[in-house]
Amino acid sequence: MSSFFKNTSVYFLANILNAVIPFLLLPILTRYLSVEEYGQIAMFQLLIAGLAGLVGLNTVGAAGRKFYDKNISKSELAIYNTNCLWILAFTAVVITLLTLLFNKEIALLLSIPSHWVYLAITISFSSFILQFRLSQWQIRGEAKKYGVLQVSNSLFNLCGSLIFVVVLSMGAQGRVDALFITGIITAIISFYLLVKHKLITFSLPNKKSIYEALNFGAPLVPHIFGAFLLSSADRYVINDSLGLGAAGVYLLAVQLSSVLSIIFDAINKAYVPWLFESLTKDDSSIKLSIVKNTYKYFLLLSVVAVFGFIIGPWVVTFVAGDNFSEAATIVGWLLLGQVFSGMYLMVTNYIFYSKETKLLSLVTIFTGALNVLLLYMLIPMFGLKGAAYSFCASMLIRFLLTWLLANKKVKMPWLLIQVGK
Repeated sequence: MSSFFKNTSVYFLANILNAVIPFLLLPILTRYLSVEEYGQIAMFQLLIAGLAGLVGLNTVGAAGRKFYDKNISKSELAIYNTNCLWILAFTAVVITLLTLLFNKEIALLLSIPSHWVYLAITISFSSFILQFRLSQWQIRGEAKKYGVLQVSNSLFNLCGSLIFVVVLSMGAQGRVDALFITGIITAIISFYLLVKHKLITFSLPNKKSIYEALNFGAPLVPHIFGAFLLSSADRYVINDSLGLGAAGVYLLAVQLSSVLSIIFDAINKAYVPWLFESLTKDDSSIKLSIVKNTYKYFLLLSVVAVFGFIIGPWVVTFVAGDNFSEAATIVGWLLLGQVFSGMYLMVTNYIFYSKETKLLSLVTIFTGALNVLLLYMLIPMFGLKGAAYSFCASMLIRFLLTWLLANKKVKMPWLLIQVGK
């Protein structure tokens, strides 16, 4: 348990630095970019989020889970990891070819320049390699190395954005170029480190490894798509219904609320390896302790949600200025939605441990579709507040349904009754 708290503190510090760096950009970007340009960036990030579930087919998670298989050698792991990268290469080529056919339509749909679509593909490809390297450190408990690369990525992003947006006055294009160049640099560094540490090997595709990785990752594509509908589709509906300016205001509120998401992610990154190791012991007393601590965590998050409504609006006004003042009216609800997402992380890990991810995809698709339905119902009635209400309600439902599913896959004493040894 001590290693859990040690790694949590490192992940927490790294994630805080990782959050502070782009957070420092907000007052700058909101003053150097118009609301409409901020909206364009929102739509570009929407495209990147949509591509994330397709590029590589979620095999970062497959490689991470493979590490916990018993009696597997380092060379076998390296071969498996390499085949995950083969899947990445194949999916990137297929997506690029499809983009050649539908580039103009995608750009028109998202109200962005057509060449940004190709930049988004490259950024998604690069992000996969970065996340692959980070994941391999995470499962081995090497939190410091994880933090250094993660924070370095954000620093590259910060410097690039300042140069292109502030110094060269390139507007929204400058912000996109900064993301693109940062992605290329960190992908090269990550790939080099994977080779250096012999986590991948130069070998041809292996049918068995590819099938196993796809069996884990491919069923998660609907899950990722559902998560995309939950976390990103709101920007498309807002742009379609209220315009780019409203999408820019909403993006700002989302970015501020994502501070909680970053904190929850830091905790989860340290928690997952410890949880998986604890579950392999199949000890009822350990399981009971896990459940008790989970409930304490839920209580703490509930308190955080209350404070979010109190201080959230003030933070928006302080950071972004008057042009984005409408974001203050919705940030509390977005923070509450992030709290439900933090609770969700505590229960979804059991499903990943069981390796039975297909039903999780159904839950996420259902709640994602529900979110879209609520968006089209509530935005005409409440404007941007309607989008925030929809996000909050959908996150709550996803958390509750996932909790029910997790209990079916891995039995835990949620009623606080110890059973068995």
